[in-house]
Amino acid sequence: MPRIGSADVVILDPPREGAGQLVLQQISALDPQRIVYVACDPAALARDCAFANDLGWQLTNVRAFDLFPMTHHIEMVALFTRSAID
Repeated sequence: MPRIGSADVVILDPPREGAGQLVLQQISALDPQRIVYVACDPAALARDCAFANDLGWQLTNVRAFDLFPMTHHIEMVALFTRSAID
């Protein structure tokens, strides 16, 4: 991501283990208005939600999609926006 200076929206589709803290820090430094996070592991998304929250992002919407019927796999799409400053 060093070649990208800024972004309005970041669409993130990390591997099953999630994006992780470093990637979320780099994305946050781009100062986007929104982050759209596509996740295939709810536990990794939950962990990354905590990292995003620590960076000033708020989970504003999340949807689950059963794209693989008759399996335990689900896809999730989460929308993050900047937390309101009190």
